[in-house]
Amino acid sequence: MSVNWVPRGLQRATAQLPVATRLALRNYSSGKDTAREFIDKAAKPFEVFDRNAKRMQRSRAASRTQTSREVDYLRDEVAARVADRLLDIKRRYHTVVELGAGCGHLAKAVDDDMMDKLIMCEMSPQALSRDVDTQYDVEVERRVMDEEMPQFEDESLDAVVSSLSMHWVNDLPGMLIRVRKALVPDGVFIGAMLGGDSLFELRSSLQLADVERDGGIAARVSPLTSSRDVGNLLSRAGMTLSTVDLDDIVVNYPSMLHLISDINSMGEGNAVVQRLPFIKRDTLVAASAIYKELYQNEDGTVPATFQIIYMIGWKPDPSQPKPLPRGSGKASLGELFDTKSQKL
Repeated sequence: MSVNWVPRGLQRATAQLPVATRLALRNYSSGKDTAREFIDKAAKPFEVFDRNAKRMQRSRAASRTQTSREVDYLRDEVAARVADRLLDIKRRYHTVVELGAGCGHLAKAVDDDMMDKLIMCEMSPQALSRDVDTQYDVEVERRVMDEEMPQFEDESLDAVVSSLSMHWVNDLPGMLIRVRKALVPDGVFIGAMLGGDSLFELRSSLQLADVERDGGIAARVSPLTSSRDVGNLLSRAGMTLSTVDLDDIVVNYPSMLHLISDINSMGEGNAVVQRLPFIKRDTLVAASAIYKELYQNEDGTVPATFQIIYMIGWKPDPSQPKPLPRGSGKASLGELFDTKSQKL
């Protein structure tokens, strides 16, 4: 009989590890997994979102072609603003890659003065091919690819963009690192994602309704990234000259139920792994009444706020401007602003 003996010190150390890592370590020590299988499981990022469910939601939404096109307003608006940021860079690119392209919202906003070709990468084949017959100002290539795991050769891309898809990515640092590796030196990444204050009206109304009806809070709306974390993510991924800015888009709806209907038609329904499969009717009615009571406009509509985080990061290159060494300044700020300064 064989006994797997683990030193007490190692037992205390492994007790601090995540549950998935401890299970992988147990299988490895008992001989069920090879060393490679153990490393793959232990290094796997924590899954907040069900990517397969998100792919199915996008495919289901795109299959209802007319309804899907009617709710393109948010994605089209954000894609236009991403295109404006790409236009601000005084370069003309041969090929630009878009991750999480959806149904081709960015392709509507770009022209041949900005690029020759746009490669649209999307994990849902139905969404990618919804507007396959549409003619754009630039050449378009469609590839079925998960934006969480972009597959490109190192230093092969001049520019990568992503518009309203990164908020469903589990491993944001890993995705950005892969993007940085795929960019040529001095290549640019431009992204837009929903921020943490998005749909705060809906979130608070559902929470209050859950507390009133069920005595607790359920995961009705997915967690979102805050703006202060995005700059850290770009730095962690090895990007330089990073820029982060915020923009609020407020859309008015006849009721909360119309808002939820549009969200589902966009393919943006809840995809949290621990989501509840349904919401009770009385909870939904209570949330709608709370929403109207707290946030109703004078004309009877209710607002929904979409906070958009825009980010720009560059792959390091020796030609990029760098800050001067500390203490190398030759002019005093006091003299510049005509104020008196004294040494401490």
